[in-house]
Amino acid sequence: MTAVSAILLAAGESRRMGELNKLTLPVAGVPLLRRTASILLASGLGEIVVVVGHEEQVARALLDDLPVRLVSNPRYAQGQMTSVYRGMEALSEPCKGVMVCLSDQALLEVDDINRLVGAFLHRCPTSVLVPTWQGRRGNPIIVAWQHRAAILGGAHNLGCKRLIQHNPDLVTPLEMDNDHVVFDLDTPEDYQRLLQRLRSGEVGSEPWGAAGQRGGVLNVNGEGR
Repeated sequence: MTAVSAILLAAGESRRMGELNKLTLPVAGVPLLRRTASILLASGLGEIVVVVGHEEQVARALLDDLPVRLVSNPRYAQGQMTSVYRGMEALSEPCKGVMVCLSDQALLEVDDINRLVGAFLHRCPTSVLVPTWQGRRGNPIIVAWQHRAAILGGAHNLGCKRLIQHNPDLVTPLEMDNDHVVFDLDTPEDYQRLLQRLRSGEVGSEPWGAAGQRGGVLNVNGEGR
């Protein structure tokens, strides 16, 4: 059985970005969507499903040579949960956990993904792992495979967010050592802030350069082993 698979959500309309399709914005010379998908691939995850919808052909062109599985969500305009549902439905291989990742998390690095996967597999006492930064919940989250049936059975009325809200006892927070899990691109101002951080050298040109090298496994208290 695969350890952790991933659903990458890339179907939204990004209305707050104005006329720009944020998935095409360059981050250290790489289009945002391609960068995020490449990081997931370099992290050694199992099956990776990318859900596309708005400007679908643009998204597909950004990923056409990457070994990910693209699925279309014709109901993307009805909200993000329809994409989560579509991604869960499209997973073909049972796994221990499913990572749900937003495509606009421009600061995520391989080490961030590996830390989450390691914590979920080895130190998480519950079935849902949520990264946090200074107490603020972030993404990507990981949910145990056992929740897939409930999410699909609840159609679009039950998704990861409601699962977390209605079942806090199932959730383990993992405090991260950077803000990558709470930084995403919604507005042109967000992108300008990102560019400032790029100029400072915070984000490298190849954040997936250490592909295959897993970071240290952390427990839920952030302690290494």
